[in-house]
This record gives sequence, structure tokens and C-alpha cells, in this order.
Amino acid sequence: MQTIKKSKFATITLLLALLGAVTAAMFVFGAQLGLWEPITGMQYSRQGNDPIGYAICALSIVCLIYVLGRKDRSGVAKPIMGLVLGLMVLSPTIINKINPPQRFPPIHDISTDTVNPPVFTFLDDNRPGARNTLVYGGAEVAAHQESAFPDIAPIITGLAPAEAFDQAIATAQTLGWDIVAQDDDALRFEASDKTPFFAFIDDIVVVVSEDDAGSRVDLRSVSRVGRGDRGQNAKRVRGFINAFGSSS
Repeated sequence: MQTIKKSKFATITLLLALLGAVTAAMFVFGAQLGLWEPITGMQYSRQGNDPIGYAICALSIVCLIYVLGRKDRSGVAKPIMGLVLGLMVLSPTIINKINPPQRFPPIHDISTDTVNPPVFTFLDDNRPGARNTLVYGGAEVAAHQESAFPDIAPIITGLAPAEAFDQAIATAQTLGWDIVAQDDDALRFEASDKTPFFAFIDDIVVVVSEDDAGSRVDLRSVSRVGRGDRGQNAKRVRGFINAFGSSS
């Protein structure tokens, strides 16, 4: 009878740990399933992830102590598995404690040209879920970008403008961007990209122009929501620049 009770306790502990881990995962990926807006999922995660993780770990440790305190230690694997799940849920917090995340300026708009940033002509402030404007923030945003991301600059290539435009399109497709508007005559296109976690949607405009060396490629990436972006738009712009260069 005691073995049956222990087995039930361990089983219930593991089931609760699994339920908690699935709930924490849903906070992160629920927006991709259409359950809520990305910002809502992030808020749920900020408020609920750590309490869920601590609760799983605490319950698993109690269960583990209980099982190990008995002569018959059957079912010991279940609280251990539960503890592992709890630590997985807490992994973002643990990682941030060990290696504090880099601080980024409170901006969500990154451009290779901060003097004359590329302008969106297809996407506008009425795009779905958008709380941020596509109007560039001016000198303050430019100063923040220059301080945090001084390496971001236009792509200068020896390709003819039309060839550079084709390569820019191919690069965007390789990166998985959703091209929503393309003007072959003006050598410009607009696209959107979704972050892997929480499914935040950011918008991008790419413009190719003639240059003495051949052509110049400018791009701009803007978040739909959030004052800051934790460096996501700069990462995307750098990724495009590197991918474009590697395919030249």
C-alpha cells in the first residue's frame, strides 16, 4: 500500500511538473498559435515563469526527499525528472544571473542611414497589432543607435543596382522574411519578420540606389510594439548585411 501511495505521489509530482513546463512554454509560443498578442505572452512569462519554475522545483525536491526516505525507493526517477523540468523553466533566470544580459538603448528602430532613413511606402501605422509609428524618431534615435551599434552602415557593393536588388531579395528570402511589397523599378521592397520567441512582428524596408562603386543598399528594421527591442532589430540588420556579403 505504501508503495502505491509513493508511486501516486511521484506520478502526480511529475504530471504537475509537466503541466507547469507546458504552461511556461505556452507563454512563449502562444502568440504563434493565435492565443494572444505577443506582448501579452511576454507579460504572462514575466509574471508567471519564475513562480512556476520555483513551484515545480520545490514540489519535486519534497517528493524526492520523501521517496529517498523510504526503504522502497521505487519511483525516484519521477521527482528527478520533475526537478529537471523545473530547472528548464528557470533556465532563462539562471542564465541571466550567471551572465547578465547586455543592456540596450530604449529604441526599436534601426537604420543603416540615420540621416535619410529609408521610408515605408506600403506598410503604415495601421498595420495589424502595431503600437509604434513608422515615422523615424530623428536625432535622439540616431544618437542612441550610434552609441550602441556604431558598426551598422549601408552596404556598398560593386554590383549594378539591379543585380544588388536581386541579391537583396534573395537574401531576404533566405532569412525567411515575408516580402509584402516589391517595386522592381524603384529598387525597393518591404517585408516583415517574426521573432522566434513570443512571435513579435517587426517590419523592414530595403532600398537599393546607385553609387560610385556600383550600388548602395540601405535597410531599416522597426518593431511593431515595445519601446525597446533588446537589440533584435540591430541583430536583424547585421544578419542581413552578413548574409548579403556572403552571397556576393
